[in-house]
Amino acid sequence: MELISTDRLSEVLFTEPAQEIRKLELRDHYEIDRELFDAWKSGDEETVATTMAGSREDSRKREARGFEYRRVRVISEPLSEYQRMAIEIANPAERLRWLPRPRASTLALPVNDCLIRNDLVIFILLDGENQQAGCQLSTDPAVIRFCNEAFDHAWDHAIPNGEYQP
Repeated sequence: MELISTDRLSEVLFTEPAQEIRKLELRDHYEIDRELFDAWKSGDEETVATTMAGSREDSRKREARGFEYRRVRVISEPLSEYQRMAIEIANPAERLRWLPRPRASTLALPVNDCLIRNDLVIFILLDGENQQAGCQLSTDPAVIRFCNEAFDHAWDHAIPNGEYQP
């Protein structure tokens, strides 16, 4: 596996040919979203709306280029405050599913969050303070197969966005 910078992640991930990107999110809180989370907790609806509008526009642009996106979030129950926010602000149109940890107990999942294409996997590495510490890129067919199978199993066991009732 090759270590790559977080700056290089988008460059590698959105390389042609365009293809679907699948993401497994395995943590209950992401420090990278601290500003959004703090705004949500304080009731700052303007900051939340502006942040989410920008995120949705970025997603729309990527999908218009052919990079469709599916995501599974593995979550603990009862939900963390962060995940309550995530559910509340989730884009209803996004192909997103919620996987409560009890449903994931028997699934083989990677240890790190990952972004998966048909030709590569990028693992997102976090440090002990929940800060993004870098990325690992793999083009090993066995790793790609494992991550694709893990995603498919998680997707099959997860609850579609809008149907999950914590």
